[in-house]
Amino acid sequence: MSARPSASTPIDAPIDVVWAVMLDSAAYGEWNPFVYKVECPSPAEVGDPIRLYVRWSNGKTTSSPERITVIEPPHEADGVVTAALSYEYEGLPDKLGLVHSVRHQRLRQAQGGPTQYDTVQELTGPMVRFAGPARIVDGFERHAAGLKQRSESLGRG
Repeated sequence: MSARPSASTPIDAPIDVVWAVMLDSAAYGEWNPFVYKVECPSPAEVGDPIRLYVRWSNGKTTSSPERITVIEPPHEADGVVTAALSYEYEGLPDKLGLVHSVRHQRLRQAQGGPTQYDTVQELTGPMVRFAGPARIVDGFERHAAGLKQRSESLGRG
């Protein structure tokens, strides 16, 4: 079984500002209603462990051990600037082969346009339905809205 919960939003801020907000894990509690705390080395590097503290819409919380697999700072190709951050779930369900998960967060900005934020989580394994794809979408939408608000307020300042 597989699922691909996702969310996206245009952000009226330069890609460099959005990228900086995404990598400032110490400040997540100030703006992110979904991932309210992050434990990660700073600056983060590919291969680093990262622990995400998640608050579901019902108020319940959990933590999720992950490992950073991609950090691609903003770079230009053919007039479009892109950036990417990905991490892979390393919890017990993954170790037991029940649920494997990789989350991708991507930014894209054409010259003069807004920064497009997209996130998707690739879930595979026999227990995917118990991972709660619908509640993940809700969390991603709250995360995207918080990222938009924080980035746009910093972009104006």
